[in-house]
Amino acid sequence: RILRDADQLNRRGRAEPPKVHPKPKGFNATGPNQLWSWDITYLASTIRGIFYYLYLIEDVFSRKIVGWEIHESESAAHASQLIRKTCLAESIHEEGLVLHSDNGSPMKGATMLATLQKLGVVPSFSRPSVSDDNPYSESLFRTLKYGPSYPNQPFQSLESAREWVHEFVQWYNQQHRHSAIHFVTPNQCHEGKDHAILEQRKEVYAAARTRNPARWSGAIRNWDRIEN
Repeated sequence: RILRDADQLNRRGRAEPPKVHPKPKGFNATGPNQLWSWDITYLASTIRGIFYYLYLIEDVFSRKIVGWEIHESESAAHASQLIRKTCLAESIHEEGLVLHSDNGSPMKGATMLATLQKLGVVPSFSRPSVSDDNPYSESLFRTLKYGPSYPNQPFQSLESAREWVHEFVQWYNQQHRHSAIHFVTPNQCHEGKDHAILEQRKEVYAAARTRNPARWSGAIRNWDRIEN
C-alpha cells in the first residue's frame, strides 16, 4: 500500500504485464444462416489417450445443427472441408455469413481462413483467455454429453461414434423442443414454421384464460417469437 501510494509499485521481471482485451463488437442474428458457431469436442475411444474429434456447426438463431463430422485428428483441412459442405447444404451463396469460434489452431489455420475468404464467410474469434466467448457451442456440447442417451462406455470405433452422433443430431434438430426458442424444434425455427406454431399456442392460452380466468394471476405466457 505504501509503494502504491508513492507510485513505486512496478511489475518485476521480464514478463509483460497482463493485457486487457476489449469486448469485440457483437453480431445480431435476426434469421437463420446469418451467424454460425462451431467448435470441436473429444469423444473417448476404447484406447486410453486416443480420442475421436467431433466438428460441429450450430446456427445461433435457430439452434439447428447445420453441419458435423467426426475425424481421428484435429486439422484446419477437416474444418475447411466441413464448412464448404455445410455452406453447400444450406445454399449459402451470398457473402456476409459470420462464423464464430474460439482461438484453436484448426479455427485459425491458413487452409480454414482461405476457405472462409473464398466463400465470403466472415470469421469471428473469442477473446484470448476468455473461456465463455463461445457459449452456444459449449452449451450444445453439454446437451450432447450430459443427455441420458450418451453412451456410458467409450466408442468402439469411428463408425460407432458417427452412428450415435447421427442419431443425436436427428433427435436434436427434429424432436428436441429448445427452451431458448420457446420450445419449438430447431428445424421448425430454421424453416420459419415456428411463426404459426407460436401463434397457435398464443390462441390456445388466451382461450384457456377466457374459459377460467381464476386460474390466471396475470397475463398469459409470452409466446412471441424470439428475435436474437
